[in-house]
Amino acid sequence: MPSPTATAVVGVTGYAGFELARLLARHPRLAPPLLMTREAAEAASADLAEIYPQIAPANGNGRLHPLESFSWERLKSAGVELLFLSTPHEVSRAWIPQALSLGLRVVDLSAAWRLRQPQHQQVYGFEDSDPPTAARLTGQAVYGLSELNRSRLAQAQLVANPGCYPTSIILALAPLLQAGLVDLDKGIVCDSKSGVSGAGKQPTAKTHFVEVAENLSAYSVFAHRHTGEILEQLELAPEQLTFVPHLLPIPRGILSTIYVQLREPTVEEALLSCFHDCYRGCAFVRIFTPPRLPQIQYSVRTNYCDLGFTLAPDGKRLVLVSCLDNLMKGAAGQAVQNMNLMFGWDEQEGLA
Repeated sequence: MPSPTATAVVGVTGYAGFELARLLARHPRLAPPLLMTREAAEAASADLAEIYPQIAPANGNGRLHPLESFSWERLKSAGVELLFLSTPHEVSRAWIPQALSLGLRVVDLSAAWRLRQPQHQQVYGFEDSDPPTAARLTGQAVYGLSELNRSRLAQAQLVANPGCYPTSIILALAPLLQAGLVDLDKGIVCDSKSGVSGAGKQPTAKTHFVEVAENLSAYSVFAHRHTGEILEQLELAPEQLTFVPHLLPIPRGILSTIYVQLREPTVEEALLSCFHDCYRGCAFVRIFTPPRLPQIQYSVRTNYCDLGFTLAPDGKRLVLVSCLDNLMKGAAGQAVQNMNLMFGWDEQEGLA
């Protein structure tokens, strides 16, 4: 057997970072990952189990998941080959050039390198110290939706891990758009709902328990940061898409209900064939046969994106339902899936 591959996770104390660390720790081809943090207060904790006691050993003794302060020197001394960044967008944007110059391969869970068009990047307010290098890396980054970009991942040095909302929407719409079945003049409406962990670990007034419990709220209508990502990947114009995110009073999971009109009347069998043809060989897309529809409870804590649909009697109005776990297929699980394909491993390793 080849030597285990060395990896590191920066930002491991956040929800997605912790989920990623948990997956990497049990991956059969990896050495125990370096678990790193940018925050001195968090690095003062001896072990990740002090922050997440659910991973503590049975006897309560030993440091099985030691935390370290981030440093480039430590990555080099540990022989790290692949660096996962679960860091704020601006941090990833600043660090990636040095990481690549050191020969590291990177999977970035932030939105720092997902967007190519300046009008979409503006929402993050990036201030690049070296704009030519940033432009070059923007062109080099591979959008890590493996179901659509599998062939590019094997040679990728920098993978931009997709957002959770965009993953649910892009996977639902891509087969239909590629087949030219959607009447884009009629517009597409994406009504998406996410659990509160999608907002990150840092509490805000809007994610406070009192505001979220027994409630359902829309937010960032026509202004959500993921809108540009959806438009770019599906090659849509802004007027062709209406994306409305909502906050669900649950910890995790996404359900996107997507409304489209087809160019010509069709039948269920043709639509099923379209989805099966597009995702043949894709281990983490499950296609539901009508009248069954996905639910959050079916995909939560898995790396699956579940897709289903209902076709109106006129054969032209179509409602799509897409479900996934925002911390798995929407973040950490997708990052591991991308790693597997970057190294030529079975994409299900460490995830099945």
